[in-house]
Amino acid sequence: MVRAIKGVLITTDPPVKQLILSMNEEQNFLIQDLDETHLLVSADSVEMIKEQLEEELEKNTFTVEF
Repeated sequence: MVRAIKGVLITTDPPVKQLILSMNEEQNFLIQDLDETHLLVSADSVEMIKEQLEEELEKNTFTVEF
């Protein structure tokens, strides 16, 4: 019996892809690691990935205050 899973293709640069892969170790949403810039993830986890990625990238952003 064939089992279908609804997924979303994510295209990103390699450093952000590595952040997503490290997030996957905790939540397990990855369906397939396709190549160096593409991932297939479960459709219901896209918003969670966006939110966590935004938080992580915000931590690594330097802002200059005058």
